[in-house]
Amino acid sequence: MRFLMMHRLDESAPEAWNPSQEFIGKMGAFIQDSIEKGILITAEGVHPSERGSLVRKTRDAAIAVTDGPFVDAKEVIGGFALLNFNDRAEAVEFAQRYADLFEEVEVEVREIFEFDEQSA
Repeated sequence: MRFLMMHRLDESAPEAWNPSQEFIGKMGAFIQDSIEKGILITAEGVHPSERGSLVRKTRDAAIAVTDGPFVDAKEVIGGFALLNFNDRAEAVEFAQRYADLFEEVEVEVREIFEFDEQSA
């Protein structure tokens, strides 16, 4: 089963967007271990929302684009990973170990809706 894991960071905390060399080393080792175990499909960090845009379509078919930063959001997505696990319990356990690398973070784990599930 594939799972999407997204971590959220405090948009207003500069240290969250400027990781230390120690953190980069720990994260690199964690990622390498995940690759070697066949868990990790892909993972990336993203820039703060000031370098993003939000595209929203309403029911009346109007489309609005809002450029960042997103002032209403305290926590924003800081990165994501696509992962392989046997079940959600394994994915959550992995997310807990991942979260432990950070000072403060929120990690959301979501199962991927597979195409072949549509015919079931």
